Amino acid sequence: MSRRISILGATGSIGQNTIDLIARYPDAYNVVALTGASNITQLASDAKRLRADIAVTADETRLEDLRDALHGSGIEAAAGPAALNEAASRPADWVMSAIVGAAGLAPGMRALEQGATLALANKETLVCAGSLILETAKRHDARLLPVDSEHSAVFQALVGEEMSAVERIVITASGGAFRDWPLEQLATATLAEASAHPNWDMGQRITIDSASMFNKALELIETREYFGVSPEQIEVLVHPESMIHAMVGFRDGALMAHVGPPDMRHAIGYALHWPVRRALPVERLDLAAIGQLTFRAPDEVRWPALRLAREVMDRRGLSGAVFNAAKETALDGFIAGHLGFTKMAEIVQEVLETTDPSHIDAAMTLDNVLHVDHIARQATRSLIEQKTG
Repeated sequence: MSRRISILGATGSIGQNTIDLIARYPDAYNVVALTGASNITQLASDAKRLRADIAVTADETRLEDLRDALHGSGIEAAAGPAALNEAASRPADWVMSAIVGAAGLAPGMRALEQGATLALANKETLVCAGSLILETAKRHDARLLPVDSEHSAVFQALVGEEMSAVERIVITASGGAFRDWPLEQLATATLAEASAHPNWDMGQRITIDSASMFNKALELIETREYFGVSPEQIEVLVHPESMIHAMVGFRDGALMAHVGPPDMRHAIGYALHWPVRRALPVERLDLAAIGQLTFRAPDEVRWPALRLAREVMDRRGLSGAVFNAAKETALDGFIAGHLGFTKMAEIVQEVLETTDPSHIDAAMTLDNVLHVDHIARQATRSLIEQKTG
């Protein structure tokens, strides 16, 4: 029987790579739902090619555009947050969670609540609500599979191993666009410069997050939540070649490394076919041709986001939701030209320091997570206005 599949965030880079893999075997999958944002042409084209049951745009103002693009196809069209949640709630065997940012949290939960295997490419889900997500998966007998290349690598290195034997987890970072820039030049980095990744082909927001290392900061928190290790057991290593995605160190001194090309189809394909390994259309590495792999310790002066992530892990509670909301809003400010590149981390730190502790220590419920997210975004916008007004 064909597997029922939904892709939340189908028009982004992760969604498009997922579609690339499933479109190679059209008879193996029954596509239930595809969701996207403003790229209506791509969303409708993919929905028709994959014969999806429903296509949903997050932008309520584009519903008529989507209906027009799907006219005559028989595919249902819908729009808005409620429609996203309804689409995620439709029975499926496997759901890709690739909506960018905190907006992916509620649809991901809906997928878990109907018992699906959730392939998690949305970092923010575990950063904002890790314990809630894991409890939801357990309660509904759903499975959570990591799709971030680093966490997929850790997951694979742990196959057949006991967590009690793990001594440390090392996640690697490319260092992004500014890894070799003089520190004094970072404050003047432009949007175009921050949007050009040296290794990976990704969307603009995550590419900028790579340059600031905020993406790695989120991944630190995500590692703690998913694998249940202490912050002291998690390390970051700058690895410019992006060939080793993560390593797991064991108490006997062994260090298991996952090595592969910088191609997200590997992590996506592993989650798609798990627990079976199947052939994937990714490059086969020629280590002799590569010649060498290099590593360096991260500089927290260059990348203060890493230090902030460790503060969040120490605080726990809903501090992850505050951190992510402030990060996303500060990034909006940088993209809009209201903030300099280095000001993003300063703004996030200030929001973390000034957020009412009672909000951070509130119970981990979806309503509370979304409430804290709202408060932190408002506080971040106010700070940006104060500093630029």
